[in-house]
Amino acid sequence: MKPDLLAIVMQTALLLALAPFITGCIRNWKARLQNRRGPRTWQPYFDLAKFLRKDMVISEHASWVFSAAPYVVFVTALLVGLMVPLVTVSAPLSLFGGVLAVVGLLALGRFFLALGGLDPASTFGGMGSSREMTIAAIAEPALMLAIFTVAITVGSTDFSHMVAASQSSGWELLNPTRLMAFAALFIVLLAETGRIPIDNPATHLELTMIHEAMLLEYSGRYLALMEWGASIKQLVLMAILVNVFLPVGLAADGSVLALGLALALFLIKVFMLSAAVVLVETVNAKLRLFRVPDLLSAAFVLAAMALLSTFLFH
Repeated sequence: MKPDLLAIVMQTALLLALAPFITGCIRNWKARLQNRRGPRTWQPYFDLAKFLRKDMVISEHASWVFSAAPYVVFVTALLVGLMVPLVTVSAPLSLFGGVLAVVGLLALGRFFLALGGLDPASTFGGMGSSREMTIAAIAEPALMLAIFTVAITVGSTDFSHMVAASQSSGWELLNPTRLMAFAALFIVLLAETGRIPIDNPATHLELTMIHEAMLLEYSGRYLALMEWGASIKQLVLMAILVNVFLPVGLAADGSVLALGLALALFLIKVFMLSAAVVLVETVNAKLRLFRVPDLLSAAFVLAAMALLSTFLFH
């Protein structure tokens, strides 16, 4: 079965259009919880348009890696989004890979992001890249183990099969195994998207920034691609959480009514997860850098326990 071109175009449009809005909602809700006015929910769209119009300032020490990194980060995030079901049960590019392909593409994007931070030979970029790879060494195994918990249950590593099987077998989020995997993946979401308590996306302080440190040398179109790719990655990870562990309301056919209802339910689930992220960020302070591996290790242990429970009780 060949990939549906219309489905690819529609899901690509949904990823490109919705990802900045989710980022804007999180920033706005977080500001309101902190009794601040905060940016408007559609501010990321204006920021992207401004960055795309701006000229780029490139370091004289930068090589082709610096210029290639934004495109790799953006394209890998977009490809991962096409391998994960958002509104329909079947993802447009599900035939090209499952969990391992998704994790591999995310790792490729992170690798070039770290290289882009190192390439201009700036102190902040090297510091951010080092911290990013340290976090990835623990977050990526936890991500794989958490998803494998569901994959082993349904007998497939393909996200479309996982979602379809979970729908047919009923809602199992309250299963202790699924709860542990969900908690582990939620912590990984915070780490992968640079949220508090792992990282603070709103700061440029030397002792705290991780993701922002790698972007300090970027400007103009390159910065727009980096920011847009990060927003798409955040939306994709949220989609994995809500659709794999809460597979409710996904469209099984291509009718307008089914797609409209599925889109509405998907937005509700993503907004609820975004509200949970905002709540966690508001009630917690950023961890010291040497304490971050402890939290990620807890996520890894939860995912490993969930996977072991699946082997024991499945």
